Amino acid sequence: VCQSFVTPALREDFISDTRETYAELREEFYAGLEDRKFLTMDDTRKQKYTIDWKDAANAPVKPKQLGTRVFDNFPLEDVIGAIDWNPFFQVWQLRGRYPNRGYPKIFNDETVGSEAKKLFDEAMEMLEDWKKNKSIRLRGIVGIYPASAVNEDDIELYMPEDDEARSEAKCLLYGLRQQAEKEDGEQYFALGDFIAPKETGIKDYVGMFVTSAGFGLEEITKKYKNADDDYSYILAEALADRLAEAFAEVVHVIVRKEMWGYAPDENLSYDDLLKVKYQGIRPAPGYPSQPDHTEKRTMWDLMNVEDETGVQLTESLAMLPAASVSGLYFAAPKAQYFAVGKIDQTQVVEYAQRKKMDIKEAEKWLRTMLNYEP
Repeated sequence: VCQSFVTPALREDFISDTRETYAELREEFYAGLEDRKFLTMDDTRKQKYTIDWKDAANAPVKPKQLGTRVFDNFPLEDVIGAIDWNPFFQVWQLRGRYPNRGYPKIFNDETVGSEAKKLFDEAMEMLEDWKKNKSIRLRGIVGIYPASAVNEDDIELYMPEDDEARSEAKCLLYGLRQQAEKEDGEQYFALGDFIAPKETGIKDYVGMFVTSAGFGLEEITKKYKNADDDYSYILAEALADRLAEAFAEVVHVIVRKEMWGYAPDENLSYDDLLKVKYQGIRPAPGYPSQPDHTEKRTMWDLMNVEDETGVQLTESLAMLPAASVSGLYFAAPKAQYFAVGKIDQTQVVEYAQRKKMDIKEAEKWLRTMLNYEP
C-alpha cells in the first residue's frame, strides 16, 4: 500500500482502484438494506417501549443532590480495584482459550498465561509508581437535573432551582428511536422512554458525567517517547484508558448510593459492577443507544465541563485528554441498554428539524446509522 502511494506510476491507478472497490462495497451494503423493512415514525411510536409510571415500583426517586459535583484529584487507590482488565489484555492481543478466557483466568492459559501475568505485573508496578508520585490526576464532574420526556423521543432538562415549577426548560437531550422492523410484539426503544412523560406530572431526573484519567499522562508519555521506550508508552496509554473507565464505575456507585441515593443499600463487588448488576444505565452519546456525538455539546454547556474539569471537546467531538469517559445516567429500574441500529431519511429529517440542525450536518454525524446514501 505504501509503495503504491509513493510511486507516481502506481499512485493514480491505486487510488482509482480503491475508490471503485469501496463504491462497489457501498452499493452491496445498501442493496442488502433494501430487503429490510423500516417502520414509519408513527408506527414505531405506537409500539414504543412503555413503563407503567403509576406502578410504585417505577416511581422516580428524588436525588439527594441536584446540580453538579466536581471530583478533583480523586484517590487513585479507590479506583484501581474497579479496573476491567479484559480490554487491557485485548490491546496487547492476549486472549486466553476456554476455560481460561478473561481476567484472572487468563493467567492459567498455556499459550498466553505467562505473558499476560508478566504484563499485568508491570502494569501494577506502573500504577504503584503513579500512585506514589501522584503522576496521574483523576478529575471528573457529575450533574443531576430535573427531567421530563417530551416530543415522544426527547428529554427536557430544567435547572435544579426549577425542580418544583419546571416552568422553563434549560435544554433538551434529543433521542433517536429504533426503526428497523422487529418480530411481532417487540417494542421500539428511545432513551426518552426511560423518563416519565411531562404530561404525567411525575417528577423525574437525568444525570450526566465526565471522568478523566488523562491529566499528567502527556508528561509521562513524553518521557517514554524521548527514551524510545514504545512499550512503556503504549502501556501508560492503555492503563490511563482503563483508569478513566474504572473512575466512571466508581463515580456511578457514588451517584447511586449517595448523590442520587436511589440504591443506598447497594453492596456489590467490583466483579458485579462490571457485570452491570446494579439498577440503572449510563449510555453515552456516540454509542448505540444515542449514536449522535453532538449531544455531548449539551452536556459540556450545561455542566460547564471544560472550566470545571479541563476536559475539552475537539472539533470532531472527541474528548481531550483522550483518556476520558462521558455519558448519561438513567435510574429507572426498567431502563436498559439497546442499539438504535439503522434509521431512514424521514427520521433523520425530523431529528434535524427538532435540533434545528442542517440536514447535511445531521447526516454527517449519523452517517454510520443511515439506511440510505446521503
